[in-house]
Amino acid sequence: MARHIAIIEDEQAIADNYRDALQRQGYRVSHYLDRASALSACQLALPDLAIIDVGLGEDVEGGFELCRELRSLAPELPIVFLTARDSELDAISGLRLGADDYLTKDISLAHIMARIVALFRRVDALRKPVVVEELIQRGELAINLARMSVHWQQQAIDLTVTEFWIVHALAQHPGHVKNRQQLMDAANVVLDDNTITSHVKRIRKKFSAQVNTGSFDCIQTAYGLGYRWQDDSLT
Repeated sequence: MARHIAIIEDEQAIADNYRDALQRQGYRVSHYLDRASALSACQLALPDLAIIDVGLGEDVEGGFELCRELRSLAPELPIVFLTARDSELDAISGLRLGADDYLTKDISLAHIMARIVALFRRVDALRKPVVVEELIQRGELAINLARMSVHWQQQAIDLTVTEFWIVHALAQHPGHVKNRQQLMDAANVVLDDNTITSHVKRIRKKFSAQVNTGSFDCIQTAYGLGYRWQDDSLT
């Protein structure tokens, strides 16, 4: 069955352009003009991926709010912002809300398709036989690769697909520094340095919110190099 992509875009002509391009690639596409109709449809049946504009008509922040609602509804749903708003602040805001990617409308359709394929490739990894370690235990951290779940101090951490692979890459080899390119490779996505930084900040915040005792400081910054997983309980 063809993958289902939901486009939430208030300009019909732009949506038609994206829809036609996606359908040529074999995707099934639904288009919604506003946040309310998109959310109602997703509550009935989730798409395989959502593409959201930030401004939806008079609802200038509607895309951000929809992202928050969809992420609460489906923590692992791939979400991509595709918008004319190209400020760094908007991009950081979108990623902090849980989007997997933030693209601007000036990029080519070929580039958009490549990013979508990359997201789906990561989702497909869940359906393939697992040939690497399925369970990783690092002190208070537990990662189940087959279920794509992460627990900290026995509390579930709701991570996006991108965030999951970043944590997995860091926890595989505690103490080893992973640079931003290595984290992008692990997540199978192309991001800039600021975007990786935003993802790491969001991951830290999610873990910190679940701390039962002490504080969470296992993801450490190696300035100028990248990040490492450092758990003193393992030494």
